[in-house]
Amino acid sequence: MSSTTEPVTAPVWWEKVGGYGAARSGLLHTPHGTVPTPAFMPVGTRASVRAVGPGELRAVGTDIVLANAFHLMLRPGDEVIAGLGGLHRFMGWDGPILTDSGGFQVFSLSPKVDERGARFRSPYDGGWLHLTPEMAIGVQERLGSDIAMVLDVCLALPASPPDVIRAMERTLRWSERARGAHRRADQALFGIVQGGTDPVLRGASARATVDLEVPGFGIGGLSVGETPEERRLALEVTVAELPVDKVRYVMGLGDPLGVLEAVALGADLFDCVWPTRLARHGKILTPDGDYHLKAARFATDAGPLHSECGCSTCRVHSRAYLRHLHVTGELLAHSLLTVHNLHYTLQLIAATRLAIEEHRFDEHRAEVAARRLSSPASAE
Repeated sequence: MSSTTEPVTAPVWWEKVGGYGAARSGLLHTPHGTVPTPAFMPVGTRASVRAVGPGELRAVGTDIVLANAFHLMLRPGDEVIAGLGGLHRFMGWDGPILTDSGGFQVFSLSPKVDERGARFRSPYDGGWLHLTPEMAIGVQERLGSDIAMVLDVCLALPASPPDVIRAMERTLRWSERARGAHRRADQALFGIVQGGTDPVLRGASARATVDLEVPGFGIGGLSVGETPEERRLALEVTVAELPVDKVRYVMGLGDPLGVLEAVALGADLFDCVWPTRLARHGKILTPDGDYHLKAARFATDAGPLHSECGCSTCRVHSRAYLRHLHVTGELLAHSLLTVHNLHYTLQLIAATRLAIEEHRFDEHRAEVAARRLSSPASAE
């Protein structure tokens, strides 16, 4: 870790490979490997993508994972993880890791916020905790992720204009403090653009965040209650202000059609608990729409979860068996269904990259939408 008094530039950078309109493919270079973009990050909140291990993540096509600094700070503790060799060694994942600062999690706990930071009760023991922008950086530096995020102020939408303005301006001040506190030379620090659904605020936030001279940008404050059209406009305005040679990360977005729309606007990186959480509830993602496995008609179905899927779950197991595991509460169901949902999501992203590079992204996007919206898999 650097001992200098000035912030350093981390060896994380993005280069463009292909483009089709505003959509682009590229390579995100990090100390733990290169990530082809557009890319989806499975969420490993507590240093674990629920129900699947590192080997399974690699097998389904994962290039980068997300972990949450807030939860790891509380359990087992960032200093514990640092003492055990850092987050990569701790979780047995040798690829790139992005850590979220915990802004979203903190603000879901109704914190007491002032200029210094956020004061909130621990979701584990109820004790009072305080998190500042500088503390969030220190935690992520001790974890040793490849990419760290500034601490931002999150709001549920809709929100009043004064609240949105206050949150945006405070996020910018906190970001400047985070940039000044960041010292780890082998870790990139990304800024976060806020501004709700107001195009003017989004543009202003994006321009000010660009002035931080960071190697990448998170686009936060979306997928929190806005309409699809509001999200589209917010993304369009934001991306227009961001440098063309740096990565753009839409935080918390994971539904296929929403991701494809964001890619069409020029976004590169995504994360969401969507595929893994749905799997634990027995909902199956497929090119022909999604369905609930618990439906009685699958009790004697000898076919795979989807006839075109090549994941390890579909190659070996029938719907009947997987339904049996799910309805009886067997833990194996969580693992097998999560493998399928992640495989679908990551294969869709890989196909999207290829479509961009082959200059057929519009056709690809239209085909994905047509199949998902007009041919529900539950009708098979």
